[in-house]
Amino acid sequence: MVSEGIVAIGLLTKNDVQLLGPTFRRIWPDEETPCFSQLLQPIDEADRDLSRESDLSQAATPTDR
Repeated sequence: MVSEGIVAIGLLTKNDVQLLGPTFRRIWPDEETPCFSQLLQPIDEADRDLSRESDLSQAATPTDR
């Protein structure tokens, strides 16, 4: 049997889940997921780091005006 790896992890609204339809079968609502708040902290930190890097990159690149 071929092993299936994780393809994506995302935070979805109820509307997003409805749009994905009934074939979307692997979902774990945050209120049922242990340690969810501990997972959010590193995600938020990575997002801040990415934004900082993007801001620094844009500041270092001259713009045509």
